[in-house]
Amino acid sequence: MSAGEKAKAKTEQVVGKAVRKAAHAVGKETTAAKGAALEARGKAREIKEKSKDRFRH
Repeated sequence: MSAGEKAKAKTEQVVGKAVRKAAHAVGKETTAAKGAALEARGKAREIKEKSKDRFRH
């Protein structure tokens, strides 16, 4: 996994989680859903990169 892609995946996860929790705290469900989607996209990116690494080795 390239360092840049790994960092991008982790950043999406952390930012998504923060947005989701903050939006839930103030009752903004639409924004919470967007945060959850961002978090999920980060997790998917991480899984994709890990699978690429397995095939390379």
